[in-house]
Amino acid sequence: MAEAALLDRLPRVAEEIVAPDALAQRLAGATAPFVVRGLAADWPLVVAGRSGAGAARDWLAAHARNRAFPASVGAEDRLFYDAAMAMNFRMEMGPLPQWLAAMAAAEVDAAAPTVYLSSIDMGDYFTGLAETHALPLGERQPIASIWIGNRTCIAAHNDIPDNMAVCAVGRRRFTLFPPGQFANLYPGPLENTPAGRPVSMVDVRAPDFARYPRAAEAMAQAQVAELEPGDAIFVPSLWWHHVEGLAAFNVLINFWWREVPRWLGNPEDALLHAILAVRDLPPQQRAQWQALFDHHVFAADDTVTAHLPDGVRGILAPLTAATAGQIKARLLRGLSR
Repeated sequence: MAEAALLDRLPRVAEEIVAPDALAQRLAGATAPFVVRGLAADWPLVVAGRSGAGAARDWLAAHARNRAFPASVGAEDRLFYDAAMAMNFRMEMGPLPQWLAAMAAAEVDAAAPTVYLSSIDMGDYFTGLAETHALPLGERQPIASIWIGNRTCIAAHNDIPDNMAVCAVGRRRFTLFPPGQFANLYPGPLENTPAGRPVSMVDVRAPDFARYPRAAEAMAQAQVAELEPGDAIFVPSLWWHHVEGLAAFNVLINFWWREVPRWLGNPEDALLHAILAVRDLPPQQRAQWQALFDHHVFAADDTVTAHLPDGVRGILAPLTAATAGQIKARLLRGLSR
């Protein structure tokens, strides 16, 4: 296939040998993606999946809580926009056995719908799964999620946290792009998104360079990794990643964390606030605010506050939990007007 040939020509994500007890240290300060083969080879779900997709589904059904699971259901493997920029799938709720049965049907019926359970909290929806399917991440307190589906294609997007993702069942292909390639990936709307994150409008499997000419540069910077059960990939913060479930049945487990204090704000909130407050100002005012942002945020160093005595620099000093709280309180007052 042409799309496979294109991706096959891309360089591979670096593979490393990392012992489980060395993983937490390896991740400290990591800024580039890497793959660790077999990191989770002994997880119970990985072991069950070696006996086939049916055994993996039985294992999941046996550990599922008795509650409704959210699922994306669509006619195409690429969960994306339709021609009118609405979603090409619908959200439904149902017990896990219902969705697993639909995925089993899709293995033998090409016309069966795509079913995808995305970012399911392991502790809330399963018993024992989070405890038996963890990674030694040291003092990090990650958000642990499971992703279950048949053949799926998720458009390139980025995440604010760092991400360690493990292929538990099936096969996954990650196509990764450095953060600086975001403009060449033609991001879609910020607020109307398939799953809460802005996505690239480019179909990485078959890029339309006539419509998206800068995508050629993004593809020149791309890296690819194909994961087998038990393999893990580290996706650093803000790296764009296009993710495909290549087998008839696929399960991914991932762990998100941020290497910053919990009391720091979300940078994306600042972006949205800047769009609200700065972007549509007259050009001269916008340029003045750009200079202020550079001074206080992007180029901030000791010279910004050198003229102020210690103890009275307020939020211009390195933030603490207390001063971060002061900023949040002021923002809340302003946004509530």
